[in-house]
Amino acid sequence: MRDDPFSIKGSNDGLLLSIDTSESWQTVTRALADKLDARKQAFAGAIFKVELWERTVAKSELRTLRAILERRGVTLSLVRSASESSLEAAKALDLPTELSKRRQARRRRAKSSPKTVLRKMALGNSEEAGSPGIMFRRTLRSGRTIHSDGHAIVFGDVNPGAEVSAVGDIVVWGSLRGVAHAGSAGDETAVVCALEMRPSQLKIAGLTLSQDSAKHQQRRPAIARIHDQKIIVKAGD
Repeated sequence: MRDDPFSIKGSNDGLLLSIDTSESWQTVTRALADKLDARKQAFAGAIFKVELWERTVAKSELRTLRAILERRGVTLSLVRSASESSLEAAKALDLPTELSKRRQARRRRAKSSPKTVLRKMALGNSEEAGSPGIMFRRTLRSGRTIHSDGHAIVFGDVNPGAEVSAVGDIVVWGSLRGVAHAGSAGDETAVVCALEMRPSQLKIAGLTLSQDSAKHQQRRPAIARIHDQKIIVKAGD
């Protein structure tokens, strides 16, 4: 049985509902409703805070979530998010909001994590401030999709039939054999990095890697970026 697309943990003033950023909202809400129905007595009268991370959630989606909880005797007391759009949606529903805070431990791990190695391959020795993004810590199977309003990092493979889309960069610490679209909002400076570059389709901003992609495939660390209005793939040193 696969894991729930959310986690529920106790906090000082209620329960924290943390939403998986990689699943569709419909999948999340359906699984949550099933969970609450299966444990009616345990959750009756509970107070939930919801953590959305960098996920962008519309007002209608938050309204649906609140309705699911209220019908089961659960109160939604707070929406926490790193997305300004999600926070505005919550405020429109008169829900208390809070900006997500990066955990210091995650920042320390990020300095020496594998994604930093690939990022340096893309940027050389230049330095930049940290940027928002999502991290997916397992292989992305066929039919699964990740979208990030910042960068996207996958610790695992991206299998054929799976898709990763990001407004910023995409880093795959594994084999990229599915679809990758970096710079999805039009950023032509975005890059795609992978330990093994064999995408079924690769896009950066509005450009798509040529159909003659065999010569672009790399079975070693590689970076794809835009140069002279076309996507090039270069193996890492």
